[in-house]
Amino acid sequence: MTGKMKLMLAGAAIVGALIFWSVFHHGKTEADDGHDSDPGTAEPVAAVVKVERRSLSAPLTLAGAFKPFQDVDIHAKVAGYIKDIYVDVGSHVKEGQTMAVLEVPELDAELAGADAAVRRAKEEIRRAQGDVMRAKSAHVAIHAMYDRLSQAAQQKQGLVAQQEVDDARAKDLEAEAQVSSSEAALDAAQQALEVAQANQKQYTALSDYSKITAPYSGVVTIRYADKGSLIAAGTSSSTQSMPVVRLAQISVLRLVLPIPESIAGTVRLGDPVKVHVQALNKDYVGKVTRFADSLDEQTRTMHTEIDFQNPDGTLLPGMYVVATIAEVQRKDALTVPLEAVETERTDQGTVLFVNSQNVLEERKVRLGLQGSTRVEVNAGLNEGDRVVIGSRNEFRGGMKVKPKEVNPSEPGAAGGK
Repeated sequence: MTGKMKLMLAGAAIVGALIFWSVFHHGKTEADDGHDSDPGTAEPVAAVVKVERRSLSAPLTLAGAFKPFQDVDIHAKVAGYIKDIYVDVGSHVKEGQTMAVLEVPELDAELAGADAAVRRAKEEIRRAQGDVMRAKSAHVAIHAMYDRLSQAAQQKQGLVAQQEVDDARAKDLEAEAQVSSSEAALDAAQQALEVAQANQKQYTALSDYSKITAPYSGVVTIRYADKGSLIAAGTSSSTQSMPVVRLAQISVLRLVLPIPESIAGTVRLGDPVKVHVQALNKDYVGKVTRFADSLDEQTRTMHTEIDFQNPDGTLLPGMYVVATIAEVQRKDALTVPLEAVETERTDQGTVLFVNSQNVLEERKVRLGLQGSTRVEVNAGLNEGDRVVIGSRNEFRGGMKVKPKEVNPSEPGAAGGK
């Protein structure tokens, strides 16, 4: 090998060594400067939005179910066996219609005894009236005799013995006392008649209660007893009485809604309420009929009822509905996008809050009005706070992230600016 060739090989080796050293040194410097972090230790990028004040407007929707306007168990007033029952489940009855008849033999006997007592009392009155008339007639005759003797004794001294005058006077007073006694006996007989008539009315009323009638027009939803069943009196406190049937009035239905405290003060009688009946896929409109005018201390809601006329029976008790009460507006409300909240309850949820060190914290928030894209935050966040938006599967509390602020589009959002 010539000297020239050796020099060329040595130069190539030196150039290669310089290139290797340059590349190795450069890579190490970049690693030391942190420009190319290990993918296993890199901080994940998190899309965040700021808590902002905006105007919200949204219809207030509440879920509920129809209830019968009246729904009661029909009990018997007296104890007895069911002699006949004329209705069954699904039977439509009119007010006053007889649904069942009880057999109460002892009550029939008591009613017959009361009738006899009334007749006896009337006879006693007639007898007492006769005694009063006889006593009065005797008193009139005796009093007239006493007057004649008294006048004769006064006109001529010694014509009538004073003993005769005194005897006549005594008989007159006795006859007068007999009249008073007869009148007292008549009063007693009249009072006895009143007592007998009161007992007769009582047993007659109880006898009428052996017929179980409908207190209002409705439909039988449950039949508890059959023919021959022993029914205890509904007024008995010593035994648990069994009802005969359950009767529901469905010509008018109630919808009970818990109106939240935030709008309870704006509810007025006659306010229209639109409901969507999911089972029928139809909308109906009712009006606020009554409300409690006070809040439940636990739920902070107001009991409100809306009546719906149901003459054809299309609507059934228990049907689930979604009611729209009114358009609720909030000005300058503290809001976040719906995607940033994981809802736990209607008025509670959690968000991932990014603190000043870019570390995630799970915050509980109290929610208010919900629009189509944003929701009001009543507690848990302040204006300007940053929260993670979107999927939270890859994030957890205590994780450090690289926040990237985004501005979610809200075309046609009801809760937007």
